[in-house]
Amino acid sequence: MTALTPLGLLALLAALPITAAYFLRRRQPPRVVSALFLWRQTDQLAEAGAKFERFSREASLLLELLAVVLAAVYLADLRLSTPQTAPHVVVVVDGSLSMRAKSGGQTAAERAVAVVLAQVGRTPGTVATVIESGLKPVVLAGPRADERRVKDALSGWQPNQPAHDLAAALVLAREMSSLKEQRVLLVTDGPVPENLALPGNVDVTSVGKALDNVAFVSAQRHDERGLTRVTLRVTNFGTESVEVPVRLTLDDGGVREQPLSLLAGKSGVVRLEVGTGGPIDARLPDDALVEDGRLTLLPASDAPVSVGALPGLDAVAKSTLERFVAVAPAVTSSATPALGVGPPGSSAQLTVGAAPPLSSFVGPFFALKGHPLLDDVELGGVVWTAGANPPGRPLLSAGATVLVSEEDDGRLHFNVELARSNVQRTPAWPLLLMNAARQVRGRLHGFPRKQLMLGEDVRVVTRAQVASALVGPRGQKRQVVGAGPLVLPPLSSPGRWVLTEDGTVVDELEVMAMDPHESNLTGRGPFEHVATEGLPLASEAAQLPRSRWPLLALLAALGLDFALTASRRRRPAEAGVAS
Repeated sequence: MTALTPLGLLALLAALPITAAYFLRRRQPPRVVSALFLWRQTDQLAEAGAKFERFSREASLLLELLAVVLAAVYLADLRLSTPQTAPHVVVVVDGSLSMRAKSGGQTAAERAVAVVLAQVGRTPGTVATVIESGLKPVVLAGPRADERRVKDALSGWQPNQPAHDLAAALVLAREMSSLKEQRVLLVTDGPVPENLALPGNVDVTSVGKALDNVAFVSAQRHDERGLTRVTLRVTNFGTESVEVPVRLTLDDGGVREQPLSLLAGKSGVVRLEVGTGGPIDARLPDDALVEDGRLTLLPASDAPVSVGALPGLDAVAKSTLERFVAVAPAVTSSATPALGVGPPGSSAQLTVGAAPPLSSFVGPFFALKGHPLLDDVELGGVVWTAGANPPGRPLLSAGATVLVSEEDDGRLHFNVELARSNVQRTPAWPLLLMNAARQVRGRLHGFPRKQLMLGEDVRVVTRAQVASALVGPRGQKRQVVGAGPLVLPPLSSPGRWVLTEDGTVVDELEVMAMDPHESNLTGRGPFEHVATEGLPLASEAAQLPRSRWPLLALLAALGLDFALTASRRRRPAEAGVAS
């Protein structure tokens, strides 16, 4: 049961004086007269005051109390509402990182929450469905949550999404609305993008403000032989030139600071070399959007990959492999290597060699575009001698001859007779081996990359027969289903995320709050768009007018009480005339 106007229940207080009036009555003693004309001279005032006595007009009292109850029901608009009849509001809130920009001591997200709660609380009994836009829209409250649940769901809301299309959230909002022609409220911090065609039933309210902001837009870290190189790019998203200090805090407590002068709308680069192998915190002075001025760079050194020759590998191939291991960074030699190199037909992860008949090629060579094994590999001037086609998917070919192939399990085959080729004497050969080692490194346990930007997919390698999970900076937990190399959807918030196996932390990565579009606050500001079609936001409330039956029943009760009271007054009068 829902009272859409709760103050109307105060009408029930009228029952108290009505009931008291029936108990406090004046006693009128009987008067005996001999003729009717003598009645005029009789004192008709009661000789006694109010007396507390038992009354005998119960039916009249019940009718009047019923009238009071009916009046309260009508004024309070009391109804037996169900989820199908309560007023329903559908709201989409922008989940972009820019919603955390602060102005006047209040963030745009806090102003958005105030708008949503005001809309939900406008009509008592209203239920709401609140959807957060993002790369994947999420239902924050609902479906059809009451005001208390909406307030609880939005109390800790922190938007963290990169720039994204709002269309998916609006489509979901339409599906979640009770009526397809109902309006939807979109609360954002800026004008709607020009490439977004708003449906006619969408109202837009902007809670953003145009602000100046300085932010990190890219960050790189490279660790090699005890030396860490850091490169940071900073952009001034403002209307005036500024000078900002870029502050780096090392894991040993040391601090490095470098000033940077930036013109309006321009970028600058900071490059530093430090001798540390631990995390490095980078900070800019706090401004409108604090989150994009803070980041942590984790150690980015490549995990070492062991490489070794297996029995049967020919002498030339073994010699070139030993020279590669001697100079390649993060590559070691081992008797039980992660990347074993063997002859054709072996079970090695990489086979090198060719089976007769042999043919030599000087080009043209056709490569599978975009494959990581062929990154930066140039084959100009190469003489490549190959034999029968190896198994697997062709990655590099010359006519109908397959020179490099890959099987479904990741095994690689280099169809090359090095004794009759010159590819081992060109930069292409060490690059091919380095890329092969990189592919093996990408299958090692943990995160291949330690730094991600907002909205990037997560690549992780997990082990079988263990319970793997990703745990976020605020305790968020995402179970990882599957084993081996996996690609997971983007993580929900910036900060430190760790990979756990059976509750034990095995690796970590940092999601950096960097998105140039979200950091640019100069185009934010007040914006309103009124829907051109559709029912009101609380559409079902408009279809449920105040019930009329309590009012009609009230009038009927009052009429019946009047008739009952009038009949009682006539009976004593008729008795007096008869006497």
